[in-house]
Amino acid sequence: MPHDHHHAPTPAPSNDHAHDHGHDHGHDHGEQPSPGHSHGGCCSHSHAEVAAPAAPFELPSTPLAGAHTARYRIANMDCPVEERLIRNKLSGMDGVVGLDFKLMNRVLDVHHTLPSLATVEAALHGIGMQAVPVEAGAAAVRDPDEGKLSGMRKGLLLVSGVAAAAAEVLAWTTHQDNSPPVIAVALLSIATGGWPTLKKGWIALKSFTLNINFLMSLAVTGAVVIGQWPEAAMVIFLFAIAELIEGMSLNRARNAVHSLMQLAPDVALVQSGNDWLSKPVAQVAVGSLVRVKPGERIALDGVVNNGESSVNQAPITGESMPVDKVAGDLVYAGTINELGVLDITVTANSGNSTLAKIVRVIEETQGKQAPTQRFVDQFARYYTPVVVLCAILVALLPTLLLGQPLMDWVYKALVMLVIACPCALVISTPVTVVSGLTAAARRGILVKGGQFLETGHQIKAIAVDKTGTLTIGKPAVTDVVAFDGRSRDEIVLLAASLEANSAHPLAAAIVKAGPPGSQLQPVTQFSALHGRGVQGTLDGQLYYLGNARLMQELTLLTPALQAVLARLEQQAYTAMVLASSTEALGVIAVADVLRPTAAAAIARLSAMGVTTVMLTGDNALTAQRIAGEVGVTMVKAELLPENKLDEIVALQRQFGVVAMLGDGVNDAPALAQAQVGFAMGAAGSDTAIETADVALMDDELGKLPEFISLSRRTRRILVQNISFAIGIKLVFFGLALSGLATLWMAVFADVGASLLVVANGLRLLRTAKD
Repeated sequence: MPHDHHHAPTPAPSNDHAHDHGHDHGHDHGEQPSPGHSHGGCCSHSHAEVAAPAAPFELPSTPLAGAHTARYRIANMDCPVEERLIRNKLSGMDGVVGLDFKLMNRVLDVHHTLPSLATVEAALHGIGMQAVPVEAGAAAVRDPDEGKLSGMRKGLLLVSGVAAAAAEVLAWTTHQDNSPPVIAVALLSIATGGWPTLKKGWIALKSFTLNINFLMSLAVTGAVVIGQWPEAAMVIFLFAIAELIEGMSLNRARNAVHSLMQLAPDVALVQSGNDWLSKPVAQVAVGSLVRVKPGERIALDGVVNNGESSVNQAPITGESMPVDKVAGDLVYAGTINELGVLDITVTANSGNSTLAKIVRVIEETQGKQAPTQRFVDQFARYYTPVVVLCAILVALLPTLLLGQPLMDWVYKALVMLVIACPCALVISTPVTVVSGLTAAARRGILVKGGQFLETGHQIKAIAVDKTGTLTIGKPAVTDVVAFDGRSRDEIVLLAASLEANSAHPLAAAIVKAGPPGSQLQPVTQFSALHGRGVQGTLDGQLYYLGNARLMQELTLLTPALQAVLARLEQQAYTAMVLASSTEALGVIAVADVLRPTAAAAIARLSAMGVTTVMLTGDNALTAQRIAGEVGVTMVKAELLPENKLDEIVALQRQFGVVAMLGDGVNDAPALAQAQVGFAMGAAGSDTAIETADVALMDDELGKLPEFISLSRRTRRILVQNISFAIGIKLVFFGLALSGLATLWMAVFADVGASLLVVANGLRLLRTAKD
């Protein structure tokens, strides 16, 4: 028969209801009567109720009174490069009063006062954006094949790569970079792999948006002009591959968010008269009564109307233990009913459930937290136009103003343009970042984008989830107190025998703690004592395993036992007393335990100057105990997902760049809001991993300071490379203007700078500590 367990105590609200129904819950640890006060509420009231939201998430809304909204699905809007291109094209148009980008869903909302959107749609199509109108406010239709690489595209990339490699081999063997065979295969590589980039670069130029695509086009053109055909082919091919990998990563994140709603079932068992009928959750109205059987997921948010059970709320609240539920208690869509049948009065429709709100928050936050423009893109906005303008002035002004020979100054201008070719910049940054990403992967750290590796050096504070992150996430026996000379093994074996038929996590922890090689004893006349524990007969002797209330009823709650229970309660352990009919035999304490390397990881972060903050849905006592053991100095407990999100925002105001480490769906909004989100890779949920920016693949917390150390080293090398590449160009600009630089010197400077910054970037592949 099932019986009730409960996790560590939770501060109860000061109302009679909490204290009344608290007496009906069992295996509450350390419960002690005291004059004029009942501990029932402390033992029973779930922290989910204490921290339950009074209102739904408040999502951003468009503050544009009188404006209309047109929503477009743009399949090829992947990153901020496309966002900037669209902004530059539309933001200055008459009648366009605002733009909202949701990159996670590839959705653009255009707020306007136009009678017709023909001009907007023509402008979008003119810059290559495949805009498809959808109903404003509605979710965009998702193409299941979106993001998949077509067979033709695979073939073209393969041809491009082979041709680029062939150009390099031919140039190396013939010592001619511009021979007809080299030019032919280089052109083949550029046409098959680089044509989309060149096309985007041309569109960017026409739109006066000198972004990364224009920068790459300029680099390829410059390499072609100086006869470096193999370099032109290889650069454009590698850039195409980099763009492909970035797009695939974004698609995985989109797929994870899309599948998040699958945590809640599609149908619910709804009362209709005297019958219970299956009905799609989208059609279930607020106020309906739904029934959830043992082992089923709860379909909708609601309040328990009838029934008692234990509910696994980890997907929503992140609690380490299942929570007992009785009439009047809140339940959430996506959580798991473990034991009894629950009849639930629906309080929110499917589109407004806590789970649905989490999905929306992730989408909105990801849209606002889109990756920043890469440095080379930002640099090109100023560097490239300035250099081109300077070259034009150098070519024309001396002739027009001073009567100097035109061809001499055209030659000097050409030297400037060759020197200005941003190959060193374009190559050095990705090589450095890719080297850092490779080094991280070798350490078991999966980084889902170079921007996160670059941002890591700025992290001032890290918010850390508790359950499944700092702790293992599964209860284990931590203490056994045996009375009157009995052994630990004897106490655990008797308790394990009583709990052998229960699938509850606490019971499983006790069974697992049994002496190695021992055989559990058969139990007869077993029964669950609701709200208090269990009893059963072993070898003709009646035994009890339960809470302090049961011991009080048996008149076995002695001062010595009360002292033990009080000590364990103070440490936030779940305590169960094993007793015979005449005396208490021992106490078993169960709790979630720390990961072995948690304390060392937190200590290293502190030594690096990074503040650590615990954000947990668990109760304050448990959180403080874990924080004390692991060394975390700031603790925020009893938080629901939106509370964690709020705490991240507050920390960002205080510290600036903030990271978040979590493992569950309930952590996903906070992971998305943080500048860098870390997920426990093996143990974390799919959604947390995909929403996070970095996954610790072997659940090793020591990888966290390793990542920051690697990020700081990457940052140093990036600064070195950029400074060197720009410095070389400034020197040769001066030489060009003075007439001391020639084209071959410019080529040497450009190629030499590229080689040096690449070699410097590759140093990250060597294992080294910060």
